[in-house]
Amino acid sequence: MEQACKPRKRKMKGIVLAGGTATRLFPMTATTSKQLLPVYDRQMIFYPLNTLIKAGVKEILMIVAPEHSGQFLNLLGSLLKKHGIHVTFEVQSVPRGLAEALTLGENHIGDDNVALILGDNIFEDDFAKQIKDFRSGGHVFAKKVSDPERFGVVKFDENNIAVEIVEKPVEWISDYAVTGLYLYDNCCVEIAKNMKPSDRGEIEITDVNRAYLEKKELEVTLFDGEWLDAGTPDSLLEASMIVKEKGISRNFHPILDQAIIEFNEELKIRSKKRLQ
Repeated sequence: MEQACKPRKRKMKGIVLAGGTATRLFPMTATTSKQLLPVYDRQMIFYPLNTLIKAGVKEILMIVAPEHSGQFLNLLGSLLKKHGIHVTFEVQSVPRGLAEALTLGENHIGDDNVALILGDNIFEDDFAKQIKDFRSGGHVFAKKVSDPERFGVVKFDENNIAVEIVEKPVEWISDYAVTGLYLYDNCCVEIAKNMKPSDRGEIEITDVNRAYLEKKELEVTLFDGEWLDAGTPDSLLEASMIVKEKGISRNFHPILDQAIIEFNEELKIRSKKRLQ
């Protein structure tokens, strides 16, 4: 069904989804958010932020769990403000699926486009060009994986045109997983609003992607670089090792690097004052 939406504009806003409970990382996440755990030399949340900032996104909404909202605010509340990047926060009381980020972010998106990125996804590739060039429809990024049954997967025809997207398929249809970076025009809000919950009781992001695919408005980019989803103790450790070996954390945007340095210096000053 064709969805009504507001006039499209070229401005791109960002949403980072950093809620959830991350039970697979207990007890580490019993006292903090998964996205605030370190991946090598900095918190996980800085990696998806870097993806957006590299693409020139200056208005970013962080969707966080209520029990960790204060920690995110302490870290990111004013970290980037002086550098022209405005970060706001929305509390997600109960996670109801990835696509809920689009309805929670309705006012943030407004008449503009949006780059939604999962707070625990780390990309080696630089997608700045694709984000900057995006105009309308939907655009997702897929990578060949050995365990496609764990993901939403995309099937291609003989001309490498996407023809089907399935969430966690029981039967094999493709080895290409749709990763946690999604570009949409503002039609995505109405699409998400009209989605029925899946059998898991969630508003699936795969259904949003399928809606764009059915309208022939979904572009899929394949990539070969590292895609890290640090959701278990083993994958968290592996992510840190890969980030170190490949220098991913050394390839941050200067704005983000400078903001982190300034934050570290501020913490040192605070510590000295407490000891006086």
